[in-house]
Amino acid sequence: MLPLASLIKELADLIIECEVCGNLDTKSPCSICTNPKRDTKLLCVVEELGDLWAFEKGSIYSGLYHVLGGRLSAINGIGPKELNLDTILERVTKSKVEEIIIAINPTLEGQVTAQYIIELLKNLNVKISRLACGIPMGGEIDYLDEGTLRIALTSRQDIK
Repeated sequence: MLPLASLIKELADLIIECEVCGNLDTKSPCSICTNPKRDTKLLCVVEELGDLWAFEKGSIYSGLYHVLGGRLSAINGIGPKELNLDTILERVTKSKVEEIIIAINPTLEGQVTAQYIIELLKNLNVKISRLACGIPMGGEIDYLDEGTLRIALTSRQDIK
């Protein structure tokens, strides 16, 4: 077990936080930020690393990321200074980002965080979008809670 513990410690010592996006990697900027195949016009804002990895695991998104490191929470004493929010404004103004995708969990604190980011970036010449919310694939309406149904109804889309 000692050789395994030693290898885990070596790995932990190699991992650093990306100075650009907040991802964890063995180099900074990370392999996502430096990948020339990435669409630099898209920036997906996520709460935590697990959210970034969920997108990466499914290979469903090819843009860049910005990891906040949590969400605003007055009750837990987490304000804008505790999150990776300072760099997002600078990052968008200095880059070629055309769309910011807010991929924050639709909790009360997540909604507050998303609104804060929208207010922070609203004067920039950039499209801001949010992930769709509502009825999950395979879900049945009679099992959904009132909040989910409300969001699904109010964010409905025209059929083209």
